[in-house]
Amino acid sequence: MNTGDIQITLPASKSLSNRWLMVNSLMHGAFVLRNLSDSDDTKLMRTLLQQAQHNTTSVYYCNNAGTVARFMIAYLALRSGVHIVTGDNSLCRRPIDDLVEALNSIGLSITYTEKEGCLPVQIVGGEANRKMVSVRASKSSQFASALMLMGLSMPAGISISLVGRIVSRPYIEMTAQVLKQAGVEVSISTNGHTYMIGKCPPSSAHQSVVTIENDWSAASYFYAISAILPGTRIRLRNLSLNSCQGDAIASELFKHFGVTTQQVHSPYRKGATSLRLLSNGKADKKLSYNFTDSPDLFPTVAVVCAIMGVDAYLRGIKNLRHKESDRIESICEELRRMGCRIEVGENIMHIFPSKLKPVDVINTHEDHRIAMAFAPLLLLHRNMKIDNEAVVNKSFPLFWQQFKSILNQIDKNS
Repeated sequence: MNTGDIQITLPASKSLSNRWLMVNSLMHGAFVLRNLSDSDDTKLMRTLLQQAQHNTTSVYYCNNAGTVARFMIAYLALRSGVHIVTGDNSLCRRPIDDLVEALNSIGLSITYTEKEGCLPVQIVGGEANRKMVSVRASKSSQFASALMLMGLSMPAGISISLVGRIVSRPYIEMTAQVLKQAGVEVSISTNGHTYMIGKCPPSSAHQSVVTIENDWSAASYFYAISAILPGTRIRLRNLSLNSCQGDAIASELFKHFGVTTQQVHSPYRKGATSLRLLSNGKADKKLSYNFTDSPDLFPTVAVVCAIMGVDAYLRGIKNLRHKESDRIESICEELRRMGCRIEVGENIMHIFPSKLKPVDVINTHEDHRIAMAFAPLLLLHRNMKIDNEAVVNKSFPLFWQQFKSILNQIDKNS
């Protein structure tokens, strides 16, 4: 099959958008932010920051957005007043104890109002009495990023020591890169366990323009489609291999599934690039991969392994039990219903080569990444459906529109 170049427009990076919104709020609107994500999470982040700035509420409802909740806890800890941060049932089951413990250790006041270690929390805003803080980094990188961003509100900045095994380090490095781009002094210890964030730089007379990169996590779903439909030529607009996003590793990871990536420079716009994905349909027979630094790629890769019959050992996944769904259980449940043999340990999933049979409906478990990870199966089995398609709005509102463009092009050229 040769469908020609199928043009895909990706959303802006949700992770970068949320970090830049925090930085811009803490630096009093020093930047003009272009190409902000239109995801539900970023819209929520923007709304809550505006409410905080204008003191229009004391209750900050974060829906099911973990990044938003954790960033807002640190943000509000230094703002005078009494604040409540809460969310839906899913979010209120996700751990925040390491962040709360770190904030309280430097003289701030956060208390749990219901279950210990989880939202809701009450925050009595005040001033930190120390600039040095330690935080466990084994559950979520968002705790470290929240503290790094909070350093902009502290007179002498902040020094953060990461304790224990560090998960999703590329997201911490992304936060550091955003702060550097904003003019903040950032230094990292030689062992990579201490991040020192300088105080907020002096305000400029002119706003600087920041254009947010498109999202590499979203790109992974089209890498998956390319892998299972050899001969397709998918073009991902406004994306570059030279990215600070950790999920850019997808371009290397999907080589194991026969997908190669060509970077194409625009003849019309200086510096603009897109990526062309080409697939030969030949996956490695075996794959062993550790997702500690790129957890959002796990659902996509797991499904592709099952489709292409790869004997896969997927490691570094235990923290995925604390996302919008238990992503390990969600993947297992749906693939097993399709006849896939899977064994799961505490931190590893073994997917055996199996012949998949279609099912009527894939349960998304109210998780946007589960919905998009299983979407490529709809191209192979046209009678299958995804329940609650709107769940993708959390990170990629136009996903189904872009997906349909591939479906239409395939039908046109078949």
